[in-house]
Formats: sequence, structure tokens, C-alpha cells
Amino acid sequence: MIRVLLVHDAGLLRSGLEALVSKAHDMTIETAGWSRSLPATRTTPADVCVMDTEGLRDSALDELAAALRRAGAKGSRMLALADADRPGALRRALDAGVLGFLDRNATPDRLLTGIRNVAQGKRFVDESLALAFLRASEMPLTARELAVLKVAAEGAGIDEIARDLSLSGGTVRNYMAAITRKTGARNRVDAIRISQRAGWL
Repeated sequence: MIRVLLVHDAGLLRSGLEALVSKAHDMTIETAGWSRSLPATRTTPADVCVMDTEGLRDSALDELAAALRRAGAKGSRMLALADADRPGALRRALDAGVLGFLDRNATPDRLLTGIRNVAQGKRFVDESLALAFLRASEMPLTARELAVLKVAAEGAGIDEIARDLSLSGGTVRNYMAAITRKTGARNRVDAIRISQRAGWL
């Protein structure tokens, strides 16, 4: 029997996915929202953790993967529900050790197939996400540029970004110019919008 932990913040969708998975003859399922996901790993032994990647803060997947390992789950056997138009989110999930990737618009049968593959320790990538993975590998910004852009996206000016990241104002301006050029943006606001839409932020 495959024990599934489903982590999703939308209660209605979580209930629908729970009903779907519970009908499978070889699976049991428990659910939690993201705010309860870490405690759930301690109380719900899981072979596979299925989670939604939409709107996550940067460290959420890493924290969940670490919690699953501490709970004795089989490595980081996670299956992410993802969007093809957010390659940055796919990249972050891959870096966090996610083993399976399912398009959020996939059929119920694909979800069950993904769970079974990941439970066996097999990599699973939905065909519709293949191009998004190629785009994810092309993310143009360095880690430092992303750090600068993340602080800028919170509304900080050049001086505040410099102070927060222990950089000079000139260095921050150079980073912002590189970010604007690399993303093909018209200005800083456009670079933030492009990066958020791609899932890099």
C-alpha cells in the first residue's frame, strides 16, 4: 500500500484530490495545507508526498524535503503539481530534490501513475512539462542577481538593497542593469514582472 501525503493550500482542490487518490486500490492518503505540512510529516508516515508548487516561499520545498527525511520517508520522494508556464518554480523544485513533476492540468490517471512511479523511486516528468524544463535550464540570472531582484521586488530602493545585501550602491545598480538586460525587460518593474511570471522569484 502506498501511503500518500498531499500538501495543498486550496481546501476544495485538496478534498477533490483526496477523494480521487482514496479510490485507488493501492493507496491511502492524508492531507494538509502548507502551514501544517511540517507537523504532518511527523504524524503521517508517507511513501510519497504530493505537493502544489504555486505561490510557495523560497525555502518551503527545502524545509518539506528535510522534514520528510527526518521522518524516515524514503529519501525525498516528492511529486510536484506544477505549471508549464512557470519554469523557475520547476527549477526550484528540482533543486529541492523533487522526483516527480505533474502538470496541474493532467488527468486523474496521470496523477496516479505519477504517484506509483515516484513511490518506486523512479523519476516522473509529465510530457507537457518537458519544454518548461528546457526553459528552466535557461534561467539567465545568477544567484546574486536573483537575490538583488528579490529584495527589489519587495519595494526596496537601491540604498536599501545595498544595505540588506552588504553591497555598494554602484554594485546594486550594475546588478539591476544586468538583470534588465538578461530578462529583456524595459526597466526594473518589468524585470520583476517577467521574473515573477516565469517563477524565478
